[in-house]
Amino acid sequence: QVQLVESGGGLVQPGGSLRLSCAASISIFSIYVTGWYRQAPGKERELVATSTTGGSTKYADSVKGRFTISRDNAKKTIYLQMNSLKSEDTAVYYCSLAVNDLPPRYWGRGTQVTVSS
Repeated sequence: QVQLVESGGGLVQPGGSLRLSCAASISIFSIYVTGWYRQAPGKERELVATSTTGGSTKYADSVKGRFTISRDNAKKTIYLQMNSLKSEDTAVYYCSLAVNDLPPRYWGRGTQVTVSS
């Protein structure tokens, strides 16, 4: 059974940084597009960033220049480095695995990120 487990969330002040990790229990990891999504209270889940098998990355406009997605295929782990955090970044963050451009096939359970003074 495939499992994705996020970690690294928490409370941080505006302007601060957090690094999220997502460990995947899956036999073959490298073939998947990895992604991070987030869902704020009362809002729909939105794409934050994706990383393809070839290393190409894509970001939501709201996080460009502040967030960086990366992956370690040997460790089967996805990362999201978040800098210059803003209150509007407060949300539950989910990692995902997808095949090419299809909707995510696997989801983590999420980790809470709260940006507040």
